[in-house]
Amino acid sequence: MKIRRILATAVAAAVTTPVVFLSAAPAFADTKPTSAPTKPASHEDDPEDDMPSLDELKAAVAAAQKAYDEAVADVAAAQAAIDALDKADHPLRVAADGAKKAADEATAAKTAADEALAKAEEAVTKLPETATDEEKKAAADAVTAAKKTADEAAAAKTAADDKAQKAQKALDDAGVGAFKVLGLAQKVEKAAKKDLDDAKEELAFYEEIGEECTEDSAVKVTLTGPEKVTAGKPTVFSLRVTNTSDHALDVVNAYANAMRQPAAGEEIDEDTDFSELVLPLEWSSPDVLEWTKFSEEFDSIEVGKLAKGASYDVKLRLTVDAEAAAGKGMVFAYGEYENNDGSCGIGDDFANATFDILAADKGDKPEPKPSETTPTPAPSVTTGGNSNTTQQGGSSNTPVNGTLAATGANDTLPLGYAAAGAVVLGAGALVVARRRKAGAQA
Repeated sequence: MKIRRILATAVAAAVTTPVVFLSAAPAFADTKPTSAPTKPASHEDDPEDDMPSLDELKAAVAAAQKAYDEAVADVAAAQAAIDALDKADHPLRVAADGAKKAADEATAAKTAADEALAKAEEAVTKLPETATDEEKKAAADAVTAAKKTADEAAAAKTAADDKAQKAQKALDDAGVGAFKVLGLAQKVEKAAKKDLDDAKEELAFYEEIGEECTEDSAVKVTLTGPEKVTAGKPTVFSLRVTNTSDHALDVVNAYANAMRQPAAGEEIDEDTDFSELVLPLEWSSPDVLEWTKFSEEFDSIEVGKLAKGASYDVKLRLTVDAEAAAGKGMVFAYGEYENNDGSCGIGDDFANATFDILAADKGDKPEPKPSETTPTPAPSVTTGGNSNTTQQGGSSNTPVNGTLAATGANDTLPLGYAAAGAVVLGAGALVVARRRKAGAQA
């Protein structure tokens, strides 16, 4: 079972039964409940328990490489068999060429015998009236002999033609068979190449997400924003990333996403396409002034170096489709860091802001398309306190404005939705699942 599939299954469990996810999968849970709840039969096992080890993934790559190499060798052998059939010394070609030559000779012999018979028959018709009985008998005997020779030549030709056809068919059949073998070998090679690529991708993904980073509270994220969002109208949320550690962090990244919550009664399982629930989200910062879309690879918000106690503010712009129905949604985010000395960590909780989605008023004029260049006034980067000291090009330590809708995991909104969004947008967010699992087991 592939790593991404394992994590996606875990996310599905989180969405449908969040209490199971929070107790059984430490990837997105802060603590375990005092008593383990009864798990539904469909989610009895934690999918991440099936996560393959590094040695298993390396062994899978080695096995796939061996199978691929063998398939390549089979293709080469099949092609060599085809090439051999074209060579003059191949037994089947020697037999076919010899039979054809014999058939050609038999054809020539029959032609000569037929001509001889025709001449003998013509000689009979040209006998003069004065021909003797002996001359007439000799002419008749010549016709009889010529006819016998012609009949024998015809039979020989038929036999030679049959032998030549069989020899050629054997050669042709060998060619067809060789091409079928080549086609099959090429299909096997293609499948083996895909298996090898998949195995390498899984290994690379494992090595990318690693297990060296544990969760800690060095990077804290908070989200603020309105409690109601109108479809078709851009809405801005504020994300603050804070270094709560006692030292500077060399590279800090933040991840954010927005999702529509499934409607009441909507069936959610491991086959659910969460991408249909994703809401368009853009971001801007003091260093990236233009509104920037998140890619399918879930590109991070690059905070960069963050001093001890410093904060970095980001604007998130959400635009729900104007035709969207009323419902509920959520923006969520988390942070992580890496230092030049190799140390790294994942934020120990998700921040999320929930909101109601209001259907657009059909009588309103369409909202102008949001600008792709100029965002709301650039957010600030602060160092804490009232000193107005800036970092990363920020302007002040002014607090983020807005009403706090919801922050962190809570009983009203399953954190599983945040996990679902992480899986939807790709490997960047899946890093947190793997690393936080490692941290919880440390």
